[in-house]
Amino acid sequence: MAAPAQPSPTPSIVYAIHDAGAIKDYKTNAPVVRIMLNRLVTAVTGQPDAAKAWGSLVSPEDKIGIKISAAGGELFTTHHDVVNAIVDGLVAAGHRRSDIIVWDRSLGGVQEAGYRRASDGYQVKSIPPRDGYDPKEMLSAPLVGKLVWGDFDYKPNKGKTVLLSETENTSSVSHFSRLLTSEVTKVINVPVMSSSETNGIAGCLYNMTIPNIDNWRRFTQPYGFGVDSIAQIYSHPLVAQKVVLNLMDGLVAQYAGGPQSQPNWALHHATLYASKDPVALDAIALKRIQEWRARASLPRIGHMADYIPIASQLGLGNSAPDRIELRNIGE
Repeated sequence: MAAPAQPSPTPSIVYAIHDAGAIKDYKTNAPVVRIMLNRLVTAVTGQPDAAKAWGSLVSPEDKIGIKISAAGGELFTTHHDVVNAIVDGLVAAGHRRSDIIVWDRSLGGVQEAGYRRASDGYQVKSIPPRDGYDPKEMLSAPLVGKLVWGDFDYKPNKGKTVLLSETENTSSVSHFSRLLTSEVTKVINVPVMSSSETNGIAGCLYNMTIPNIDNWRRFTQPYGFGVDSIAQIYSHPLVAQKVVLNLMDGLVAQYAGGPQSQPNWALHHATLYASKDPVALDAIALKRIQEWRARASLPRIGHMADYIPIASQLGLGNSAPDRIELRNIGE
């Protein structure tokens, strides 16, 4: 484990904007969402309009990726209208729509969620099994994982009568996706506001780590086993140095059963959040999710989300409440 670093010396700002008209019966109102998104990004950057705001975050030479969460299918994938508003802002800043990549490990119900490759104009990609991972960009951790088909180092038995030994398809190494290593230079991180049954919350730190590596199941053990790994993975330069903005989709928020869709534990929150600090934004999201769980008489998330303060110790941002300012736009 890396030596602890001091938390950020200045308080982190998390911006939030709420509009009850943004979503009704799980259907978004595109014009309202666009206004919310543009106000949010201009507030974060201090720029007068969306084009200048996005232009301050990415340069014309950057290859831009938008990392969504597609695990929630039709109802709980990062909303199409949120992504469209981001892309339109990037285009206004001078980027070609067709060069922008929107991705997740698998695309699940993105089509049902409204994504249309042809008409959207931007690229929507998943990570291909095995070949989608970079053999040269690896991370190791003490946790040993059982490799499955699709992992880069998985060795198929190929019909042999002699079974592989118990250790032949295990590894302490994970590979980063080629999308992250070679196809994008700057990333806009757009998770949904959700709990995670294996990692506490499926927020900013989770969204850029677990879905972007192979041999990932070892980092999703119950009871928070190996919980510090998410913070360690995010601290890798391929992640921490590429993310320019974290924008959490809280139009619908889910406080249990995530990141897969569980409508019985979801609510229309009609709120978008943004921050340059992924740790602070996750801390805010965790606090709200805990409040909703308490009202529903559900247990606290507990140690599964301990990677949030660990990320603060690694210098990735602030997690302590007295080091975070939640700034509500329009209030």
